[in-house]
Amino acid sequence: MRLYFSVSFIFFGLISLQLPPLSTQQATETCSSTLPLNDLTFDSTLLQCVEAWTPQNYILRYAKTVENTWSFILSAPDSGAYIGIGFSTNGQMTGASAVVGWIPTDGRGQAKQYLLGGKSPGEVKPDQGDLKIVNGSLKIESVSSRLYMSFQLTAELPRQSLLYAMGPAGFIPSSPGFTLREHRDMTTTTINYNTGSQSVVKGSPHSKLRKTHGLMNMFGWGILIIIGALVARHMKQWQPTWFYAHIALQTTGFLLGLTGIICGLVLENRTDANNVSKHKGLGITIFVMGILQVLALLARPDKDSKYRKYWNWYHHNVGRVMIILAISNIFYGIHLADAGSSWNGGYGFVVAVLVLAAIGLEVRKFKNK
Repeated sequence: MRLYFSVSFIFFGLISLQLPPLSTQQATETCSSTLPLNDLTFDSTLLQCVEAWTPQNYILRYAKTVENTWSFILSAPDSGAYIGIGFSTNGQMTGASAVVGWIPTDGRGQAKQYLLGGKSPGEVKPDQGDLKIVNGSLKIESVSSRLYMSFQLTAELPRQSLLYAMGPAGFIPSSPGFTLREHRDMTTTTINYNTGSQSVVKGSPHSKLRKTHGLMNMFGWGILIIIGALVARHMKQWQPTWFYAHIALQTTGFLLGLTGIICGLVLENRTDANNVSKHKGLGITIFVMGILQVLALLARPDKDSKYRKYWNWYHHNVGRVMIILAISNIFYGIHLADAGSSWNGGYGFVVAVLVLAAIGLEVRKFKNK
């Protein structure tokens, strides 16, 4: 019955994790949404709209409002980070010029042009670049949990290769240097200003590593380890098959999880992430508990030993706590990565199936007693 209460705790915890916060719901916008800005210096009814970066809900509105003058409004969820749009001649970051904006703690928005001279923070120069921004047109404000950055460019036709970036959560550029840290995520698109159509060229250079980190931990700690625990608790009538299946599942899950942790450490180093300390701490705790479980197997007493009941209590309960921490940390990692509802929904569905299976097996076991 102790496992029954554990899986029930997981199930109801998952329900609460699946409910998005109210601010996130309010921050969602589409091209059909009403533009909540009233003090624009140009006619907003002329603006075309593009859902520029769907996973991050970036919306770009633009129009040629007067001769050789293009007006832009970039909107994105206010996540306490900077947002940016770059204009590139060749689709590459290096050499492009970008408009970057943020809201400091005093609430007064700041936006600047940057020259993207290279991929390191020291090569990204504020107040430089070759965009001809109309004086007084560059500003950013926060409305209903979204950032709205507006500006006007003098150009016959703006560059069609556009870069979008989201800064690391919790970091705001500050004077005197206004240095940017490496973006949390980015994408590159090509736009046709006449039709409003666009194509995605590429995502973040770390997107594959981030995805590998998530998938390895999800399948390792968050799925196989759970299945292995269910096998050990409910399949003992099939001796010795259950034992070898349990060992195989837990070993595979541990190795996949270890791979995921290594990917996470590499990712943290490459992105200079500063908001993952809790996620990292939980991951290391789960890893240590996994090592303890492996060592416990080597020290397992015989069935008739008087110490076997204490070993069983330790092995079972450490495993349960590890599973609860792993599921929580996976959802927390999805939240930190802004991976979206597809990851939350997909993993939530898998875990919900496992939880319901565990409850069903517990009920059957209780009836057969």
